[in-house]
Amino acid sequence: MASQWHSLVSQKLVLARVLLSQAASGDQRSDSEAAHALGREAMKQGSIELLLRARGLLLVMIARLYQQRTEEPATLDELAALIGDEANEVSRLRELAGQANNWWNHLDQLAASQSRPPINRKSVSAENIIAVSADTGPDRSIDALRQTLDAMKIFADALEEQHSEW
Repeated sequence: MASQWHSLVSQKLVLARVLLSQAASGDQRSDSEAAHALGREAMKQGSIELLLRARGLLLVMIARLYQQRTEEPATLDELAALIGDEANEVSRLRELAGQANNWWNHLDQLAASQSRPPINRKSVSAENIIAVSADTGPDRSIDALRQTLDAMKIFADALEEQHSEW
């Protein structure tokens, strides 16, 4: 049963990879630059949504690995409440959540940015330029999204392999 969930997680990751490849290649059949930019943005946001869906499914997959047949945890805290904080997978995910610059935190940042309207930027001119640090949001570059996807795939595959040995 858990391998079915692994297949579903893998499917979402493969679909996200396809969208990222299309966004990177710029293979748009459009005459206008605006339509091209819109298509790239749609592919990026679509791949981000698939990555977020895959992360949610990964939590369900872990619950199934622990014989939780009906529960579908949506958060790491819900998973911990279901299978226990001492479970190896919960410990590993909590460790990831506590560190910066990893796939789990990148997805948290992407989820937050996808759920909010874009920040209005002030126009810059010679009269009003002031050097300040501004939050530019999470890295939405195709390379960063691919790195997150690859790290998630490695994590999911390792879980499946570990539990299929039993």
